[in-house]
Amino acid sequence: MSRLDYSASEMMTVTAARALENGMTCFVGIGLPSEAANLARLSHAPDIVLIYESGTLQTKPDVLPLSIGDGELCESALTTVAVPEMFRYWLQGGKVNVGFLGTAQIDRYANLNTTLIGDYQAPKVRLPGGGGAPEIATNAGEVFITLKHSKRAFVKDVDFITTLGFGRDGKARDGIPNIGKGPTRVITDLCVMTPDPETKELVVVSLHPGVSQADISAATGWDIRFSDTLESTPEPSEKELDILRQLKARTEQAHAAQQAE
Repeated sequence: MSRLDYSASEMMTVTAARALENGMTCFVGIGLPSEAANLARLSHAPDIVLIYESGTLQTKPDVLPLSIGDGELCESALTTVAVPEMFRYWLQGGKVNVGFLGTAQIDRYANLNTTLIGDYQAPKVRLPGGGGAPEIATNAGEVFITLKHSKRAFVKDVDFITTLGFGRDGKARDGIPNIGKGPTRVITDLCVMTPDPETKELVVVSLHPGVSQADISAATGWDIRFSDTLESTPEPSEKELDILRQLKARTEQAHAAQQAE
């Protein structure tokens, strides 16, 4: 396999998967987080416990779910509990190490918007809403976020805070007891960001291979900062790419068969 025989999306998913460690308990969002979490489970983290919002515990789907209500999650789970139990006992009880979320918009303080684009009273676009993400971001030990990098997604200030990062000024979590660390890592198809320890503003700490600082600045809606010790993100391995591609191929075949029925 040649050095660059992978896509930017595959680079993002592999990097996001590597952020998860074996033995973690992870509350997984649908879409890109689910793809990354299941790649981690199928590669370096076989003992990771994946939890979905529908109440499925330690689920091991063979194909990626279309939604939290996908039967694949329940059929492959160790057990399924009621949604109130999932949130009250597991999440609010402090038993979830990582919440893994996607979003439509993210701002410099890692606040997430999945509610609307534009003015609240007369939105240009109505988005799906928060679901369990606000609770996950509040109660999970820490939060990883993954999404594709563009000026539409990375805005200086989100139009609506659906899910709290660090608030409008970076101080929304200060002095509040019994609340998780909040976002600790943002993984895109261009780079990895982490919040500044003091200001909580997102800072680029790692560039993906072939990506320049100018590329990231051009795709970000604010004057993005770069770490003084900027790293280069390790490339995907052949094994990781094979597992990911097989997972996506199985998923496409399964969903195509469902649509044909």
